[in-house]
Amino acid sequence: MRLRGIATVVAAVTVSLVAASGAHAAPTPDPIDWQPCEDAPEVDCASITVPVDWTDPDETETIEIGLARHRATGEQGSLGSVVINPGGPGGSGVAVIENGMYLVSDELAAKYDVIGFDPRGINTSEPIQCDEELFQEFASLPYPETRGQFKEVQRLNGELATDCAERTGALYDHVDTIQTAHDIEAIRVALDDGGLNYVGYSYGTLMGQQYAELFGDNIRSMVLDGNMDHSLTTAWEFMSTETAAAEKNFVAFADWCDEDAECALYGDDTKATYGKLRDQARSGDLTDPSTGEAVDFYNLTSLTFARSSNPSQWSTLATNLRDLRDQSDTRQLSVALDEEVEVNYPGQAIWCQDWDYPIYGYAHWALLNVGLALEYPNMQWTPYNQHAVSCIGSDIETTNQQRPLQIDEDVDLVMIGNHYDIATVYPWTVSAAEQSGATLITYEGFGHTVYGQGLDCVDTPIDAYLMDQVQPEDGISCPDAQTPAGNR
Repeated sequence: MRLRGIATVVAAVTVSLVAASGAHAAPTPDPIDWQPCEDAPEVDCASITVPVDWTDPDETETIEIGLARHRATGEQGSLGSVVINPGGPGGSGVAVIENGMYLVSDELAAKYDVIGFDPRGINTSEPIQCDEELFQEFASLPYPETRGQFKEVQRLNGELATDCAERTGALYDHVDTIQTAHDIEAIRVALDDGGLNYVGYSYGTLMGQQYAELFGDNIRSMVLDGNMDHSLTTAWEFMSTETAAAEKNFVAFADWCDEDAECALYGDDTKATYGKLRDQARSGDLTDPSTGEAVDFYNLTSLTFARSSNPSQWSTLATNLRDLRDQSDTRQLSVALDEEVEVNYPGQAIWCQDWDYPIYGYAHWALLNVGLALEYPNMQWTPYNQHAVSCIGSDIETTNQQRPLQIDEDVDLVMIGNHYDIATVYPWTVSAAEQSGATLITYEGFGHTVYGQGLDCVDTPIDAYLMDQVQPEDGISCPDAQTPAGNR
């Protein structure tokens, strides 16, 4: 057991194998023994015990799932619990709660305890362990543009997966989201306050969707914000929908820049200016004026991707592009995009067990990227496309194959999507809502997820649903709350 800031083992859960019909035996947990968190004593921590493999719970070893609780802040005390997940794959719900970011509205947090959990393989829940030096090599791999780079990605994918599996043990092959959905059910029963209230963001929506398939009758309320679409089955579907969102956001930025005299590129054709910079970057002729170092296509695109997707950064991006064009050093160019390197790296294992996007060799990969450049002529790429190549050569079995959602029609869910979301793109939420019959709330603005950020149009109906089970009107559409002119 590897527990950091978590109380000792406190709950034993035994669940029989879920039959094809969805029938399941009820878990029988001990009460949760909440204790002050070691690193955040104002927050409560605990853990529950679950089997490594829910398909064979009586024959496999057990692991600990870490929990953290933000107690209801209102004077009347708690009316129950709401379980949250911040996303990922690899996001820590325990860390979110310990850091005071409970992710829901203040109104909900006043009346309900907010429970964060670490999905299996993450942080306090038996973290997947990998060699740091090997992971650093893996993380620094370039996006493959040549046959040699493609083979190098294959090699390192395989070496990393083998190393992490050897260091982690039996758990490594059992971290798909179906397993996590069973863990959420064990958490619900251990909390012992009735039906599940759940708010999942980004990758946490896939956990909620698959919980609803398996345990729909046990849901009191479920809000899924920024949805994954597990019906996507090809690399092209994934890469093109991600790149389409990046293109949409860039076009919004360019249109603003061409119309607003405050933009540093006003008076020029922003798309044409960016196109020239992109072509220079691809040919190796673009440099950062502040350092003299080369700016390649992926450096340029990553910068533009990040800043065009946030209207508060549009002026900065315009200045960056002007400085690159004029080779004038007036504004810092760089933007931090890389995640912190950690030995605990669950991303590859979870992703590859949840998704199978076949890549039939380098020629197929190259053709996919040519197609993106033709279909989306400005951006041509998004950093998220790296996910499509992260499993080749890994030999990780996809145990949670993609397919349309199969949720009973009497299960009431609420899904939220942002028009300009660059990660879990809006068409994914629309598709997931259609598959599940969920009530759809749309935010017409920017950002990745939106509930709990103070937007009344979203928070008010969601709070009424979570607290009082008042189903929101289907099709609510909330206008963009950001105005570029006020965020420069």
